[in-house]
Amino acid sequence: MTKVLSAADAAALIPDGVTIGATGSGLAGWPEEIARALAKRFQETGTPKNLTLLHSSAIGDWKERGTTVIGIEGLIKRIIASHVGGSANMARLITTGKIEAYNLSQGVVLDLIRANAKGQKGVLTKVGLGTFMDPRLEGGRMNSATKEDIVKVVEFEGEEYLWFKIIPIDVALIRGTTVDEDGNLSMEKESIITEAVTLAQAARNNGGIVIVQAEYLAKSGTIHPKHVIVPGVFVDHVVIATDQECQWQTEGVYFNPGFTGDVTVPLGSIPEIPLDERKIIVRRSAMELQPNAIVNLGVGVPTAVASIAVEEGCADIMTLTTEHGAIGGTPAPLPHFGHSYNPQAILRNDDMMAFYDGGGIDLTFLGLAQVDKHGNVNVSKFNGRAMGCGGFVNIARTAKKVVFAGSFTAGGLKTTVSNGELVILQEGKTRKFVDQVEQVTFSGAYASKAKQPLLYVTERCVFTLENEQMILIEIAPGVDLERDILAHMDFKPRISPQLKQMEKGIFQSQWGELRKCIEGHPKTKRAGA
Repeated sequence: MTKVLSAADAAALIPDGVTIGATGSGLAGWPEEIARALAKRFQETGTPKNLTLLHSSAIGDWKERGTTVIGIEGLIKRIIASHVGGSANMARLITTGKIEAYNLSQGVVLDLIRANAKGQKGVLTKVGLGTFMDPRLEGGRMNSATKEDIVKVVEFEGEEYLWFKIIPIDVALIRGTTVDEDGNLSMEKESIITEAVTLAQAARNNGGIVIVQAEYLAKSGTIHPKHVIVPGVFVDHVVIATDQECQWQTEGVYFNPGFTGDVTVPLGSIPEIPLDERKIIVRRSAMELQPNAIVNLGVGVPTAVASIAVEEGCADIMTLTTEHGAIGGTPAPLPHFGHSYNPQAILRNDDMMAFYDGGGIDLTFLGLAQVDKHGNVNVSKFNGRAMGCGGFVNIARTAKKVVFAGSFTAGGLKTTVSNGELVILQEGKTRKFVDQVEQVTFSGAYASKAKQPLLYVTERCVFTLENEQMILIEIAPGVDLERDILAHMDFKPRISPQLKQMEKGIFQSQWGELRKCIEGHPKTKRAGA
């Protein structure tokens, strides 16, 4: 029988200086009660200290919960994660140089966990070449306190790769819904099936311990074997949560059965987007959707492509997915990002990223926070603030086509639409199209070399990239090229000889033409079809 402990007793099992691998995405899968007990123990006793924390996704609600609970100087020595923006305390420790910090993409962290479980020495991948993860740029380091090299460039069969060395995991902290007396764990209330089993294998095979937090304790043998996500043979200790706040499904809700497939949510209940610059961006982006395509939607503006597809009655034409494992259905926006209403299937986090890395995505819509004259995109670092890339690097690198979507300027931009034309009432304070991005999250050079189709969509214009040169190809009705576009860029793009006006219909209160646009594209071919 697996030993059932209090969260305080579980925290007391963690010694100084070890590496903790934790599951979580937002608040999904995050063992909050154990984390709180760990923080309390350190504050009362000064131990454990100098921990390394490794996690694959953003963990936190941008407020009090998540890794911000353990973002305490002395408790944490080093963090290796794909995203830290949702954890205010952890981001502060990184920015002030109080801890060492590495930002590696979601897929690379997941590969490192799997390699750890398999007893391998590291991960060989092309993901990250030419980006801040490349040691010729920053090597994934997030501050000057971070000295050690954990990645190097190697040549294999005449091609360049990045080699990330393994980080052995000593303690795995994972979460599920129900655990039986033998430690078998199910996840019926979780709508993101994390890499929990791989993480548990990694800790166990490294001679470490696995601690599970769950909501319910069941009698031995009463969980159906097909419902067991983490077998009890991998589990050492169990904590039954005493506070519902520690078992939230998403950042915004304790539990919504529409995210787990237990209830079919009427999509008409999803609010329509008002006609503003965001809706224009999303409509123009959605025009790139293809019949039968497998699509990924990034956080922020790109997630709203799902809402437009529903509004226009086109959600059935393609398959929308999230990097956290949802296939089909309608991806939800923040504070539920990563979850989908009415999913067809939910894969494990690491299994979905393996599919993405192999080129399984036909089209992705990603954020556009900062772009430079070479087509490089930055979504991971601004004004020195610690944020992170999440799954962006993997997805942008391996998708067959990428649409970057976002407003032309930021910080106070106000627009309206009048008589089918865009009117800029107030320009944003911050330029997004800059001479050089602060950090390279996406490499225009590598994309150009691979001839990867790219679009950069804003409310007032559309660019493409050819031979590392940004080309303006569309302009919104009512927008002046010099006054509204070139005057607010740090570089001058090439103006296409075929410069055309953006589709007029997307500037109307009612559109109704998306299905026609999608069906006008060639149907994506699937193997064996």
